[in-house]
Amino acid sequence: MLSPVTTKNHRLEPLLNPASIAVVGASNNAARIGGMPLAHLTKFGYQGRIYPINPKYEEVFGLRCYADIESIPEAPDLVVLAIAAADVTAMLRRCAAKGARAVIVYAAGFAEEGAKGKLLQDELEAYVATTDMVVAGPNLMGFANLNSQVHTNFASVFNTAPMQSGGGAVSLLTQSGNVCAAVYAIARRLGVEFSHFINTGNEACVDFAQYLEYLAQDDGTEVCMGYIEELRDGPRFIAAAEAFARRDKLLILYKAGETEKGSEAVRSHTSALAGDQQIYSAAFRQLNIIQSNDFVQMAQLAHLAQYRQRTAGKRVAIITISGALGAILADKFIGQGLDVPTLPQALQDTLRAGIPDYGMVSNPVDVTGNVVNDPGFVRTAMEALAQSDAIDAVVVYAPGYMLDRMADDLCAVSQKYPRLFIAIDTGAAQKREQMRAGGVPVFEDIGVAVSAISPFLLWQERRKHNRWLDVRTQPAPQRAALPAVRDEHRIKQLLATYGVPSVAEQIATTADAAVQAADAMGYPVVLKILSQDIAHKTEAGGVKLRLASADQVRSAFDEVMASARAYAPDARIEGVLIQKMESGISELILGATRDPVFGMTLTVGLGGVLTEIYKDVSHRVLPVDEAMARDMLGELKAFALLDGFRGKPKGDVDAACKAIAGFSQAVLALQHEADEIEVNPLLVKQQGSGVCMLDALVIPADGACDNNH
Repeated sequence: MLSPVTTKNHRLEPLLNPASIAVVGASNNAARIGGMPLAHLTKFGYQGRIYPINPKYEEVFGLRCYADIESIPEAPDLVVLAIAAADVTAMLRRCAAKGARAVIVYAAGFAEEGAKGKLLQDELEAYVATTDMVVAGPNLMGFANLNSQVHTNFASVFNTAPMQSGGGAVSLLTQSGNVCAAVYAIARRLGVEFSHFINTGNEACVDFAQYLEYLAQDDGTEVCMGYIEELRDGPRFIAAAEAFARRDKLLILYKAGETEKGSEAVRSHTSALAGDQQIYSAAFRQLNIIQSNDFVQMAQLAHLAQYRQRTAGKRVAIITISGALGAILADKFIGQGLDVPTLPQALQDTLRAGIPDYGMVSNPVDVTGNVVNDPGFVRTAMEALAQSDAIDAVVVYAPGYMLDRMADDLCAVSQKYPRLFIAIDTGAAQKREQMRAGGVPVFEDIGVAVSAISPFLLWQERRKHNRWLDVRTQPAPQRAALPAVRDEHRIKQLLATYGVPSVAEQIATTADAAVQAADAMGYPVVLKILSQDIAHKTEAGGVKLRLASADQVRSAFDEVMASARAYAPDARIEGVLIQKMESGISELILGATRDPVFGMTLTVGLGGVLTEIYKDVSHRVLPVDEAMARDMLGELKAFALLDGFRGKPKGDVDAACKAIAGFSQAVLALQHEADEIEVNPLLVKQQGSGVCMLDALVIPADGACDNNH
């Protein structure tokens, strides 16, 4: 059940659920943008007060038409402006003087059209900031609240898509009017019933996150489908999405701009830059948002969401009348991250009682064509599956008439038990609607079914416990300061205080001191130049490895100092670092950067140059704890190197997870002073032997790079 939260006092209420509407630029022609909203309002039965405004008309769609906004008898909740861009700001002043609470601006020709349009938008934004009005747009198609028949749009899709008999619980929120209309049309053909239809336009004054915040609080919204090109307010978006998750609402988002060309198209469309797609994807996963990449998939997910209160999860039992289809579905589901577990022996024995020896019973379950000879067995098998603790959901494949033979039993079991049963019919079953009404969603295509079922069941699994939301409630680390001298040694010392172990090392300012330090540590050692002014130590000839004797250390000291001074004559040189030459199982890179939308984010990957070659990395928005760090490592293709690949020793994954969690705390403590912090590499030693930083860097918030590796 949803929390009893209302949107009545929300700032966007007069925009999305107004009691009175004025339309400036009203037309008596339903095909014009000034006429279509009035045609919709009168056609679909809006119960509020409507005030068409245009001096050319005395009456529009049977309604009295006023010469100007000053003439209408009240201060309207909402004014719709169907006028040219150049006239908008002047009209906004008149709307404010009349006492309007909200305004929708249809007009294009603002920031999306270059420098001249941006000046118009800047003027609009500057004026609105001086008022209490909520202004949507510009450059949008308008809205629809289907639960109160508020149609403030010029979307022809409401004339062509199947009409909705009553209210709905699915809202549609997009940064494109055409996408909004396209997804709405597809979903309506699937019978999805909507609450809100919202496209945000240029978001000059109200952005995507603010609309999402409204829908999170809206009792009429249980599912939201969204299309994003760029988020302007990451923290607000996270808070709104978190509210969706905590109220057990489903959020499905399509993020455009995956490729360079896609990003170019986004920029030309909305004057916005697409963000880092991998960071967006990571944030969506952490917030348990289903990320879609297809309009049909979005609509199918919204359709499937009608059954979200049934118990489900990632462990799937597959029931087919074909061994081949069972194998195909198992491959596809497993490839999408679901589990197809072997069924317990007792359950297999129950199934075997009605399945011939040549039919598989372990999962997938092949009931064979014999099921038509013993239709009563279907009820027995389905009830056994409905009660098993070994699975979370059941997918049944049976074409046409065979699914019809099973339909009554499927519905009866679905009514008796809360477990989710899903049917796939590639024939022409006559009882599809009966099954859907009985709690069993039916898909008509295997590919479409898998693309919707898989993310939906993974969402069901994650909704049971969202680790990141718990971590976010923990106290933030106390704010810390960067050291005055930001060389490698001092940065590692700072990170070590948060639980990121460092390699044994000493600073030496003379060759004799370097030899003394190496003797104390034991050979072999590493010698590095220590200077906050030399960004690339290797390029400066400032690193010597595997030094095995005092003579080698002494010679290396002289060479490194001379090379560094030649490379950067003005550099401040603190001396050299003598480090114990360490060996281990594998190397990791831990990198934290400031994302312009989501703030400090973490990247974990295989250390060294291989990271750049293979792009084998995992991302998270901070904070991250040890459990999340373990998940990140598990996502790496190279994780096998830490897990005893081909009989080799295992790495100390526990120590690595602790170090990653400590690194997260350090980054959050330093986030006001640093734009980037990196440990590369973090050496992972053999299981039980720990980890250690071999190098680290920081880029302060002013953008100056003080040291590198």
